[in-house]
Amino acid sequence: MSKISAYPLDPALLQLKGISPKQIKEHEKLYKGYVKTINEIRSRLQQVDRADQNPRYTPYRCLKVEETFNINGVVLHELYFENLGGTGRPHGPIVDALKKNFGSYEAWEKDFKAAAAASRGWVLLSLDFRDQKLHNYLADAHDKGIVDCATTLLIIDMYEHAYFLDYGTERERYIDAFMKNIDWDVVNRRFISLQSWADQLNSADHTEESLY
Repeated sequence: MSKISAYPLDPALLQLKGISPKQIKEHEKLYKGYVKTINEIRSRLQQVDRADQNPRYTPYRCLKVEETFNINGVVLHELYFENLGGTGRPHGPIVDALKKNFGSYEAWEKDFKAAAAASRGWVLLSLDFRDQKLHNYLADAHDKGIVDCATTLLIIDMYEHAYFLDYGTERERYIDAFMKNIDWDVVNRRFISLQSWADQLNSADHTEESLY
């Protein structure tokens, strides 16, 4: 299996409002650590014994558990860094979708920030393909709380490493800073792409036998 490589850091992330370059650079180191670890895990998986497995302990089981944790650590951080670097001013079709699903943009923002304050890991604004609606999902860890059949439009990292250098225990100030740096162009691009995909799936449901 080929190795994955860390994405280069966007220089715009070193010019954020309220999130320091030092905070971002330290955060990037953590992300690169996940990239290194997933490559090590996948290398070992090519050689590990797959015989006589059980759900209590085997080297294979440990590698598979850590594979999930670390690959999500890679992907979630890439999504996080990508949706930073903007003006924080919401615009585009995602705003109309938020109004439709939450009643108003302000109602969505209030719920998103509340979920962030309650989270130990991540909060993901996601398009759920099962009900075709937007949801703020809370994931306490890379491998805990990620919802199947839902894809991320916007994500905030609420692990302490994301904000502690700048804000210590003042999580709410970090959340406010994050909101001021959202790149809504990225969010809209994700939304438009996923909406098109969801429409295709919905159309297929009317022409093919349901999977459920």
